[in-house]
Amino acid sequence: MPRIQFQLPEHFVFATDIQIYISHVNQGGHLDNAQLLTLVSEARVRFFKSLGYTEGNVAGFPIVVGDMVAQYKSEGFHGETMRVSMVPEDFNKYGFDLVYCMECLDTAREVARGKIGIVFVDRETRKVAVVPAPFMDKVNALQTSAHPKKVVQEANIA
Repeated sequence: MPRIQFQLPEHFVFATDIQIYISHVNQGGHLDNAQLLTLVSEARVRFFKSLGYTEGNVAGFPIVVGDMVAQYKSEGFHGETMRVSMVPEDFNKYGFDLVYCMECLDTAREVARGKIGIVFVDRETRKVAVVPAPFMDKVNALQTSAHPKKVVQEANIA
């Protein structure tokens, strides 16, 4: 099976710092692959919160994760603080990809990169829904204020 090759975008519009706790570490002494998804999921929740939304109500619509890609670049260890940078890209009628890069805050060592496929859902019909215009307005405002390799918004939530 060929390895995943994933290129990072030129800029990110959001970043948050998350510490690796002992519960995130496996018997090999490094960040467990399942726990990577937990940390990225926490960053995703914080991204939506920074825009004034919850995952259950993004401009009136809940979101679901349709797919996820992760490419590991190095190990993460207990006690390290990870900076998870994100940018929404590749919009379609019903959703988008939330691209992420996870780096050790102290060393700038890249730990992982990937993307999360986000899909909007109509709460009543339980079917896919069109990306809400108010959400797109907020994303467009983020994109126009972004600069290469510069984080526009940051959340540090304990």
